[in-house]
Amino acid sequence: MKKNIVLFVLFVLPIVAYLFFASGVNSFTTLPVITPKVADFGNWESLNGKKISLNKKITVLGFSGSNILENRGNYFNLNEKIYKRYNGFEDLQFVILCPVGTENEAQKIVNALAPFTDVKNWNFVFASKEEIQKFYDGLHLEGKLNENLGTSNVYIIDKERNLRGRKDKEDYKEGYDTFHPSELSNEMLDDFKIILYEYRAALKKNHNATKQL
Repeated sequence: MKKNIVLFVLFVLPIVAYLFFASGVNSFTTLPVITPKVADFGNWESLNGKKISLNKKITVLGFSGSNILENRGNYFNLNEKIYKRYNGFEDLQFVILCPVGTENEAQKIVNALAPFTDVKNWNFVFASKEEIQKFYDGLHLEGKLNENLGTSNVYIIDKERNLRGRKDKEDYKEGYDTFHPSELSNEMLDDFKIILYEYRAALKKNHNATKQL
């Protein structure tokens, strides 16, 4: 009898647990739209001179505020928990919207990440304070930017420029707090996987699966 219990714990229980969690993931294969068709960026300068657009890219979007270096730990958290895991996807970009005049501080962040990260998909884009506030207001979020026009939250925007998140009243989530590594490792990572699953499924359906997704 004791031997049977041991065998059950070692072999049967893990299989049951796997089927339970797998069925939970498969039953929720879309991430709700919080804000549809957000505006694209203006003709704003980026740190590396590239033209940055939200079109046809999965974008992780952040707002640095004017005190970028004070919040550098947030970028290291995001880099470790999300960026380095998915940096190989060509359809993915990380964009931080910063006030004009903070270019040197943004470059210091990139320089600090570069020794242990391929920073090609880190994009810092610069706009006036008025443009940043107007763009953020267009996202129609419950959260607000702080007095420095920044937030510790980052947001997921899909290829059609829809801001995605969770709409349930008990689990509403429009952004993910980079100050808390556990939130990035759990809620954001789970939701990010759903976005990638959506595009993989669409590509497979169209017989056009690519290495990027």
